[in-house]
Amino acid sequence: MNEPTTYGRSAGGEVAAVEVHHPTPLAPIPHAAPLVPVQPGSIPAVTSIVLPDGRVVTGYAMEPAKPEPVATKPAVSRAAVNIALGGIGFAAVCGGLVLLTTFIAALAALIHQLIILAAVIFGGWVAVQVFSASGHGGGTTVNIRKAVIKRNKFYG
Repeated sequence: MNEPTTYGRSAGGEVAAVEVHHPTPLAPIPHAAPLVPVQPGSIPAVTSIVLPDGRVVTGYAMEPAKPEPVATKPAVSRAAVNIALGGIGFAAVCGGLVLLTTFIAALAALIHQLIILAAVIFGGWVAVQVFSASGHGGGTTVNIRKAVIKRNKFYG
């Protein structure tokens, strides 16, 4: 069950020969004659650099990356300006709302006074019609002279 496998061993149980590969170091490049760069329109120049240990590195010359210009910040942040403008707008709206509520209250008071005035005028007209005797032409007139009431009986 726990017997070793034959991986890496020959069929007879003997150990197979293992090959070890060692990397071969590269021979240093002798100093080459400097190359004359040819600069066509779209291909950058090729340059070579000799390192202190004698190796030569060849590659394209690159211009150092230029930092992007820093945008000047305004003296006041945009958030502060937006908050200030919002406050001014809110104050303007509140003033208008105060005027609107004042107008609505005045209109309600006017309507209330007109209703009272109409009730007084109409009530006065009704009272004049009821209590005036001048324009009364129809109806029953009762004249009471001496009336005598004895024992709950009316003698007239």
